[in-house]
Amino acid sequence: MPELPEIEAYRQLAEHALDRRVAAVHIGDPRFVRGDVTPQRLSAVLRGGSFQAVRRIGKLLVFDVRERDHRLGVRFGMTGRLLVDGVQGVEQLMYASNRADTAWDRFTLRFGDGGRMVVRDPRLLGGVSLDPDEGALGPDALTITLAQLRHQLAGSAAPLKARLMDQSRIAGVGNLIADETLWRAGLVPGRPAGSLSDAEVRRLHTHLRRTLGVLLRRGGSHLGDIVPQRRPGGRCPRDGTELRRSTIGGRTTWWCPRHQR
Repeated sequence: MPELPEIEAYRQLAEHALDRRVAAVHIGDPRFVRGDVTPQRLSAVLRGGSFQAVRRIGKLLVFDVRERDHRLGVRFGMTGRLLVDGVQGVEQLMYASNRADTAWDRFTLRFGDGGRMVVRDPRLLGGVSLDPDEGALGPDALTITLAQLRHQLAGSAAPLKARLMDQSRIAGVGNLIADETLWRAGLVPGRPAGSLSDAEVRRLHTHLRRTLGVLLRRGGSHLGDIVPQRRPGGRCPRDGTELRRSTIGGRTTWWCPRHQR
C-alpha cells in the first residue's frame, strides 16, 4: 500500500513529467475522476497544457498546470502506482499485485514527445481531481513540528494510532508507518491520543521523524523492522515478546504488550 515513502518516490518520478505538453488524456474508468469535475472537463483543462511543478502533501500529489490556474490532484488509494515513460515509482507494494496489467491503467496522459504518465490502480481506490482541497489535510508527517503534533493530539479521546492516521490531522501516515512508529516509540496504539504526557509526545515526534527517515532510505513503508513479524506468532524484534493483534480505526494493528505502554 502506498504511504508517504512511496508517494515521495512518485513525486520524484513525476518531476520527469514537468514541462512536457499534454497531447492526449485517456481516462480508463470515469469513476476514477473524483469530486465535482467531469472527465470531459478535466481532460479539457489538461490537454494542450503542461505541468510547471509537482509537490507532495501527505499521500496526495499535486501538479500545477502552467497558465491554466488549475491543479491536478492524484491519490493512489491502497494499490495505486505511478509510471512515467514506462518507469515505475516503486518496485513493490505490500498487499497489491505487482502484475503489469494495462487493464488497470485508470488515467493516462500522453505527451507531445510520445512519452506517457500513467496511474495504474487495480482496486480503483485512488483517483484524480481538479483543484483538490489542500487545506483539508493536516501538517505533512515528514515536516510536522513538535508544537503541531502536540496540538493535533491534545484533548483527543481517539485511539492514538487512529489519530496519527487521520489525514486531516497528520498527512501521510498509513497503517504500516503508524505501527512501526508506535513500536519504536514504545507507545500502545489504543491509548487515547490526549493521554500522552509531554515527554511521550516528544518521544513520539522524535520517532515519527526517525521512522520516516529510515523508511525513505530503505525505499518503502513495508521495510520497517516490525513488518516481517506482523503475523500470528510474530515476535517483537526488540524483546522477543509475542506481538498482540488489535483492530484500531478499522485497521489491523500489531504491537508489543511488553515494551509499548
